[in-house]
Amino acid sequence: MKAATYDYAKPLACDEAIALIGQTEGMGKFVSGSQSLGPMMNLRLAQPDMLVELRGIAALRACGIEGETVTLGACVTHAEIEDGKVETGTRGLMEYVARGIAYRAVRNRGTLGGSLAHADPAADWISTMCALDAQFLVAGPRGPRVIDGRDWMAGAFTTALEADEILTGVRFARLSPTARWSYYKFNRKPGEFAEAIAVFIDDSARGVCRAVIGAIDAPPLAIDDARDLLRDADPQTSCFDAHLAAVGIQAGSYEHEVHRVALVRAAAGIRNRDGKAS
Repeated sequence: MKAATYDYAKPLACDEAIALIGQTEGMGKFVSGSQSLGPMMNLRLAQPDMLVELRGIAALRACGIEGETVTLGACVTHAEIEDGKVETGTRGLMEYVARGIAYRAVRNRGTLGGSLAHADPAADWISTMCALDAQFLVAGPRGPRVIDGRDWMAGAFTTALEADEILTGVRFARLSPTARWSYYKFNRKPGEFAEAIAVFIDDSARGVCRAVIGAIDAPPLAIDDARDLLRDADPQTSCFDAHLAAVGIQAGSYEHEVHRVALVRAAAGIRNRDGKAS
């Protein structure tokens, strides 16, 4: 199938894009990489009347580090992060995650903001931003606002973003030079969405030891004190199961087993010298 008929505009400023959506009769959608919305439109699962393209807005590609704070523009592509063209301040975490997203053709067009606004629980950036305790920067007709990371995702494919608002970027604290991290994603073959995700960030200089359980039928769960998981070298002990029970994953189920494996392997990965897990 092909997409239903729609109008298209490519403004050069956020205010112009917001105004266009406000003037649309029917449903208007902002679009950046179109790697999620495009297939849905071709299957006619989504039929917007107007697409407002955001990739021409230079402000949405602005990135920088000021002091210990990192800001990344929403229209930065996965490939640009993968290739190190954007300084992320995450000691390689985001670069590593980007390399595992879908395929290179998708990474060339898909954007950080597009993925976060789509809010697929199985997507990589949702869990990664949760681990980084990121804030979400938003612009809309009522002015700019900042959404705390824990409030961003209300459920699968549902965010705190209003229909006439644009996610302009994300902001988070830079990892310290001694920080360690690990990221483990379970999927059946490269390019598929994850069936389980586990992320660890151990940054003692900032007093952070956080883990995230992702790719669940809900927003990712942040474990703000994950020291028990990192201390526990025995995957048969109950601390892993206790955290999985907190997100309603039933013991003995397939979901329990794959998420347990992800947590155990990510915890083991952060004990490595470089703190990385493949």
